[in-house]
Amino acid sequence: MSEQAQLPAGVSGGREARSRPWMPTLAQGLSVGEYIRSVMFRLAALIAVLLSAIWALDGQGYFWPAWAWLGLGVPLMLDRTASWAWRHPPGAVRRVACVWALVSVGAVILILTWLLTWLLAGVQTFWPAWALLGLGTAGSAYSLFALHDRVLVAHGRRALRARVEALTRTRNEAVDAQAAELRRIERDLHDGAQARLVALTIQLGRAELRVEHEPDLRGLIHDAQREAHRAIAELRDLARGIVPPLLADRGLVAAVGSLAARYGLGTSIRSDTQGRLAPAVERAAYFVIAEALTNTAKHASATRSWVQLSAEPGCLVVVVGDDGRGGADPEGSGLAGLRARVEALDGRLTVLSPVGEGTVLEVGIPCVS
Repeated sequence: MSEQAQLPAGVSGGREARSRPWMPTLAQGLSVGEYIRSVMFRLAALIAVLLSAIWALDGQGYFWPAWAWLGLGVPLMLDRTASWAWRHPPGAVRRVACVWALVSVGAVILILTWLLTWLLAGVQTFWPAWALLGLGTAGSAYSLFALHDRVLVAHGRRALRARVEALTRTRNEAVDAQAAELRRIERDLHDGAQARLVALTIQLGRAELRVEHEPDLRGLIHDAQREAHRAIAELRDLARGIVPPLLADRGLVAAVGSLAARYGLGTSIRSDTQGRLAPAVERAAYFVIAEALTNTAKHASATRSWVQLSAEPGCLVVVVGDDGRGGADPEGSGLAGLRARVEALDGRLTVLSPVGEGTVLEVGIPCVS
């Protein structure tokens, strides 16, 4: 095995680094701009060293190479500050960065010039003060005008974001308050008016038994009892329309199954949802399905219908379709009411109802299970 092969990788790499030429070449993979900058830096350093050597060989004395160093440093400082400014995003921010890069270079030149005059010529007065003040004022004024619109837009966006968050919060609170109020009304109807009507029918039944020998009076009591039963049925339908008990007790899938059975359309139901959803979401989805099935039963002349419940990330998707006559008006009053109910929860509602090809209603409601 050769000696070169036995050398560690780090040693070999160090030799390659030491053998790299002092002056770069385009063959090293540099772009033209990088090559020019690298050559410029090396030439500036070489010229500075040569001038210092000439001064030393010339008998020293007044250190005139300092002014040459200052002149050589100006393009180097401009290059560095320009690279820093160019890293900013295009637009007003980059323009302001470029202006401050120039201001910084100008300030450094003034201060270095004063230092040289102080060290080499004994000038005591800090004469760059007014020039530095002018540069700072000019840079600040330009920054203010250039970024004025950006600052105002940012302030407007923050205000708008805060307003949207406040409206979203108050809307959610209003939806929750409405749901609580509807539950209270349903409970009052069930425990109050419905219970009283049931008690009334019982009392009317007992009264009917006591007037067996008075046919006219018994007929009136029987009619009153029948009307009381009708009132109970209507009250139950009303309470079910406000908050279906099955929906509150067993969830959306069970409530939709009961709803579909009541319409007798042979509705097929598919669901891949897991667990319970927010009450407002379940209620909105239930009433969308109820309204869609009602329209199918009344107007579609359909032979079959279907309901699909899908749980997507952060969203409940409800699809209700039938094979009826189609031609539903997406802007009709019934669908407009459903759209308003869904949009109150940041949802979306779309209707596809070509004539003769049935109707498909799709709803997406943001939710947290």
